[in-house]
Amino acid sequence: MKLLALEAVQNAGYYLSRYQQVEEFGGTLFVLNGLGEEGYWPAERYRIAGSKHLDDIVEAARNWHAVERFDGVLTFSESGVLTVAAVAEALGLPTVGIAAARVSRNKLLMREAQERGGAPVPKYRLVPDLAAALAAADEFGYPIVLKPTLGAASNFVFKVNDADELRTRFPQAVDGMAAMSWFRMEADGIDLGPYGLLVESFLDGRELQIEALAWDGEVYLGSIVDRITIEGDTFDDDAHQAPTTLDPDQLAAVHQVVTVAAHAQGLRRSVLHAEVRFHQGKPHLLEIAVRPGGGGLDYFARLSTGYCPIRATMAVAAGVKPAVQHYHPTGVHLAGTCLITAPGRIEQITVPPEVAGSERVFFLKITAQPGDLVRRPPDGNNILGFLCTSGATFDEAIATAFEFAGRIDVRLTQPATA
Repeated sequence: MKLLALEAVQNAGYYLSRYQQVEEFGGTLFVLNGLGEEGYWPAERYRIAGSKHLDDIVEAARNWHAVERFDGVLTFSESGVLTVAAVAEALGLPTVGIAAARVSRNKLLMREAQERGGAPVPKYRLVPDLAAALAAADEFGYPIVLKPTLGAASNFVFKVNDADELRTRFPQAVDGMAAMSWFRMEADGIDLGPYGLLVESFLDGRELQIEALAWDGEVYLGSIVDRITIEGDTFDDDAHQAPTTLDPDQLAAVHQVVTVAAHAQGLRRSVLHAEVRFHQGKPHLLEIAVRPGGGGLDYFARLSTGYCPIRATMAVAAGVKPAVQHYHPTGVHLAGTCLITAPGRIEQITVPPEVAGSERVFFLKITAQPGDLVRRPPDGNNILGFLCTSGATFDEAIATAFEFAGRIDVRLTQPATA
């Protein structure tokens, strides 16, 4: 299976480990970056278009396809879903379609589609200025959530508790979203949909991270992971649990709302990363993305249910139905945490051998490097990486995760300008 992976702008080495997984699972992977680093991937299977404009990326992909005859096009990046849809369409390969990709990338278009389809969603409004945001918040009632329409990884997403706080957070979000890497890594020359900020009503219950598949009218929940973070005013996605603690009735309700929302977004054949949050005892949609979830969620899925989001992405890209079943946990207890530090420029990160080599660690990925500037809310939402552990019980697994995270030594210099 020949597959082409795309990024309009290379996100450092963030997706390299997933590209390697594609090859470990039997694919032959070619990588095309609009803008990228030389030597990033084996030379015979790597090209740089030299531009992040969609037309240039499509032309480079078309020329390469004429020689290699790819079976499919894929991305693991939220900033790449529209580019992949456009390139796949231009090459005549399987695709979710540009319209469905746009709806699944832009949070306003997503909300509108989900609402039209009958999916339960928070109240929402696109707010062009502070006055509109204050008016929406007064109507919805505090607390509210302020978020970019083209965001990712909880960057510049704020829980706002009163009008004074909103007056502070709104300009921070306006300034931040323009410089946000997830926005700047999008291809030029493509319609991304409305660009701005949303005010949404706050959902007060538990949150779930779901790896799923839409295939010809059926939606399969391959993996469900509970987010167990104590709620704050920013949305650090920093602690997870598997298997889920949903009871059968809750599981059925979640399956129903994800199905309705996926169909509303126009997703017929697609991998899905769905985020669901309960409110007043009922599940509501936060989002459905058309790519696998980040961090170690693919490892969570394989170990806790036997579902592999990476293999599923490969198969869907080639137009083949993946191996999948409805949610069926293996009974393995897993926990995960993001590695978070104070803001500043990284001088050194040291991971002790007893952590890196522990049989209780099933996923450890350090995404930051010495010299990187770590921005924390309200200036950004950078993390150091991910650490995921197993145990005989969840309590044992999460205790190990927190203990091992505490052993990772991070030295920072004083905060510096980028």
